[in-house]
Amino acid sequence: MPRSMSRTPAEVPEAARDDVLQRRPRRLRASLPLRSLVRETRLDRECLVQPFFVAADIDAPAEIASMPGQWRHPVRGVVEASSPTVDAGVGSVLVFGIPTVKDERGVTAADPGGPVPRAITELKSRYPRLVVIADVCLCEYTTHGHCGIVHGTAVDNDETLPLLARAAVAYADAGADIVAPSAMMDGQVGTIRAALDASGHSNVAIMSYAAKYASAFYGPFREAAGSTPAFGDRRAYQMDAGNAREALTEMALDMDEGADILMVKPAGAYLDIIRSARDAFPAPIAAYQVSGEYSMIKAAAARGWLDERGAALESLTAIRRAGADIIISYYATDVATWLEESR
Repeated sequence: MPRSMSRTPAEVPEAARDDVLQRRPRRLRASLPLRSLVRETRLDRECLVQPFFVAADIDAPAEIASMPGQWRHPVRGVVEASSPTVDAGVGSVLVFGIPTVKDERGVTAADPGGPVPRAITELKSRYPRLVVIADVCLCEYTTHGHCGIVHGTAVDNDETLPLLARAAVAYADAGADIVAPSAMMDGQVGTIRAALDASGHSNVAIMSYAAKYASAFYGPFREAAGSTPAFGDRRAYQMDAGNAREALTEMALDMDEGADILMVKPAGAYLDIIRSARDAFPAPIAAYQVSGEYSMIKAAAARGWLDERGAALESLTAIRRAGADIIISYYATDVATWLEESR
């Protein structure tokens, strides 16, 4: 910075003051066209992913109480439900399944007739260009709500891996473009990659929930998916909120195992992790604005405490600014609509 800029205009000799006052960043903030022209971080529809909950045991959409504006959809209604998303220009969806039957091992996660494979088939049939991402986990499918096979009170990492792989293959068979393992089991990416390749799905990508923290912000999702643990918590396999270096280790391991996209979850409280990931890895970085983040904005807006549209756009812009290439958000459809309206 020039030496003269370290002093206020009043302290600068008269002869140099005009030169100092010529430096006005405010000039480029004077109007919306100017601000848009020089904007460093751009939020666009192409980077957004809309999550959907698909339930096998319902015949009509059921609103999720803790996530206003979000619904559990019947399988046969998923095309109709996704129509506003596609019309808004969002090109990707993330599908979560809620089965009719649960068991101790979560085997129905790999059922070809389960809600996720059926929803994928419906979506790809109607919207062949839509990128369909299938979450791969067992928590929605187990009676105990944990993400893997449990012995006593502990999740058995290695015994869980084949079940995750079978689920991923079932989703790929149904037409998923990307599978997204979220169980945080060590070795899950490599096991799934090997299973996909062996079953003729070498072109199906893996979006790894590589840095998934044991977060308080997941509460509304657990209501939506019926996946609240029946005992204990998930801190033995999801990451501790205080750890940043460990996130990079997790991501490096997943990259080595064949992950195509690395995810940070949640997004808002972990912007530093998103930035570190962006700086450290050449892969696309995804970030998940999770249910609690969404519901906080909704609740505050309902009480008139903040402007919903402004808060949602600002929060997603911050995630993008931190370095995310892909943003998964329950606001995706709304934000895409707002962006189009503001053009």
